[in-house]
Amino acid sequence: MQIDWHKNPLIPVIAQDFETNDVLMLAYMNEEAYILTLNTGYAHYFSRSKQRIWKKGESSHHTQEIKDILIDCDGDTIILKIKQNGVACHTGRRSCFFTSVIQDKIILDQEVDIDTIYGVVDSLYHTILERKHDANTTTSWTQKLLHDKTLLLSKIREEADEVCVAIDIESDEQVIYESADLLYHTLVGLGYREISPDRVKQELARRFNMSGIEEKKSRKK
Repeated sequence: MQIDWHKNPLIPVIAQDFETNDVLMLAYMNEEAYILTLNTGYAHYFSRSKQRIWKKGESSHHTQEIKDILIDCDGDTIILKIKQNGVACHTGRRSCFFTSVIQDKIILDQEVDIDTIYGVVDSLYHTILERKHDANTTTSWTQKLLHDKTLLLSKIREEADEVCVAIDIESDEQVIYESADLLYHTLVGLGYREISPDRVKQELARRFNMSGIEEKKSRKK
């Protein structure tokens, strides 16, 4: 069975433990990610949030070794039989499927500290997204911001101004404190738009070794 990448440029991929058959995660592949997976023997995916190819475990080193690749009868879905090194989920759990609807509770414990793997910015961003989609949380400041765009935008403006004041006349500690506030509220803004901070990092990387004049000329009108 061949995959028609022109018809299906992005297809769902189920990662399944090759020994236990446990379903660990679902992601997506384009043709480039599929070829990289075949050639390297490790799972590569296309991240819709990061808008780029990513090797599973590129940050955490929790890679997925390919044991087999199964394509369904329509040629538009893949099962990867894998050996999971470490955990599959960005929350630090073995599987991404850890919330039981019937039992109304989390059924898998966190196995690793995600802050040490992904860094505090990525961990905070994922927490913000969880708040956004958590209907049971009613006292969260983050969720309040996410559901009130006017408040969110006013807070970003306010925190940016406070950073400017701190840099101008206040202590280093206050500059750090205000900058942390601005970064948090900016991440909430990215979460509101569901734009991964990885895309900001990609833009900074693009600008590296580029003069400010060149960068402005390169911007899309």
